Amino acid sequence: MTHVFVAPHPDDVALSCGGLVASLRELGQSVTILTVYSGGPGDVDLADYQREAVGFGTKALHPGSQAFNRSNIAAEYPVGVTTGAGEPWEADPARIDATQERANTQARQFWQRAAWSRSANVTNDAHDDRPLRDDVPTQGTLQRFDFAEADATTLRKAEDERWAYFIEAALIDLDLPDAIHRGYEGDEALLGQPFEDDEPPSEILRREILRLEPQQVYFPLGVGGHVDHRLCRDAGLALLRDERAWVMPGPELAGHVSFYEDFPYAWWSGFSGPADLAGQDIDVPRGLALEARYADISDQLERKSAGLKAYAGQVQRLFHSEQGMLDAVTGYAARVAEAGGVGTGAAERYWSVVRS
Repeated sequence: MTHVFVAPHPDDVALSCGGLVASLRELGQSVTILTVYSGGPGDVDLADYQREAVGFGTKALHPGSQAFNRSNIAAEYPVGVTTGAGEPWEADPARIDATQERANTQARQFWQRAAWSRSANVTNDAHDDRPLRDDVPTQGTLQRFDFAEADATTLRKAEDERWAYFIEAALIDLDLPDAIHRGYEGDEALLGQPFEDDEPPSEILRREILRLEPQQVYFPLGVGGHVDHRLCRDAGLALLRDERAWVMPGPELAGHVSFYEDFPYAWWSGFSGPADLAGQDIDVPRGLALEARYADISDQLERKSAGLKAYAGQVQRLFHSEQGMLDAVTGYAARVAEAGGVGTGAAERYWSVVRS
């Protein structure tokens, strides 16, 4: 199955659903994180061809994991230790070197119009100029920058990439400007109602979600009232209101959409579940309702906490220390588990959309 998690900012999914994501990946499920408001003040809404050119929103690159490492595949023929002449079916070193040289020539000719070149590897042996495909990470940006001089937006995205690689999930940055770059100043504005001209990112999320063809989609519930979280939640509700069209109908999303509780806002505000759900101002379409579901993350709590350490700046800002983060994560997971009667003491809660 394919699961898509919509994150208002880098770190939101790791904080709120890190245990669930780790559990899904352990089961071999495909997970993609759509980070919406990851852009800075200079970022603009790009056209489709521009997004493809810079690598945003048109492809999700997954890290090479052990499940797809070719070194785990045994040879078709038993290879014994031989001295002198090799097996009848083995090529001699001279022929291998000749084949390698010819392969390099073909590779250079193929990539001669590019600004960079690739080197072929016919032996599947690692060399400095011919690294193995399994040893090269495919998650993250090729952009080089100086951490000491990088702005906060760049650093947060770099931390998000590090966490995605750690948890083995795909990551797509939509790069819309953060609320602080859209005129929201101060906590009162950030935790208040969205501006009238600040619409939920429904269209771009609809395009990206339908492109990924997920079986389950997770939006933030908006606990805490942060404007970017509200807008992402409202975009999810808007998708639920879409009517089926006769021509090229979209998928029926009811039953495939859930809303996760925003951590640490839910921990700070004392959000306790169904009793507090009515105060979240969630306009669920007629005929639908939200039903609490619990994910037992007892076996993944340590992995979730370890992954959060990738967000060094946010951990310090939100929790003042790593120990403060561990205490908050453990405390909230225990409270949720107790409310749902789940497992051995650690759970995450999300709200699934069901027909009432």
